[in-house]
Amino acid sequence: MKRIFLTFLFWILILSACSAGAASPLPPPVSTTEAPTLLPTTAGPSDNQPCGYQWAYEELPELSSSFQQSIQALQAEAQARAFAFGEDCVRADRSVAGFTAMETDFNVTLQVSDVSNESDLGDWIVKVMQVIAAIPQEQIVGPRPGRVTMTFQSAADQKIINFYINQYQDLPAGLSSAEIFQALQRPQ
Repeated sequence: MKRIFLTFLFWILILSACSAGAASPLPPPVSTTEAPTLLPTTAGPSDNQPCGYQWAYEELPELSSSFQQSIQALQAEAQARAFAFGEDCVRADRSVAGFTAMETDFNVTLQVSDVSNESDLGDWIVKVMQVIAAIPQEQIVGPRPGRVTMTFQSAADQKIINFYINQYQDLPAGLSSAEIFQALQRPQ
């Protein structure tokens, strides 16, 4: 039963990817003149077989390691990683022909004393974004601004905020830390 279900899902994926005018579940891409970054895969050489596209993630181990070290310099118990979000080109035989990176995303988990203190959470957002801004551009893959997911944990609670890098960059100057947090937690 599971095999039939997986086969059925696979063909739905292929047919959906090939159908003209299919709506994208992602927000419209940011206009750019850069081509998407192709990351290496474990698949063999291209043989010009048609493929369907599927959302995928690729680890960026070197960037993750340096990002983790930079975030832990701010808070020793913090956890951080960076990864590429994009699309796998999946052949009919389910092999992956390649991965196209659309953006570099960042996840950060921080320990805080109170998840309701928006000023402290805004301070952390600013500190993390300063680390991200300092990453050399050649380490960032994909043409679109990436997404940042920050998880704030206290002994009793947790709060998660998710925003695109350009949303942070587009905030008006002079906002307080609490206003930064409030602006980024609103649905965009």
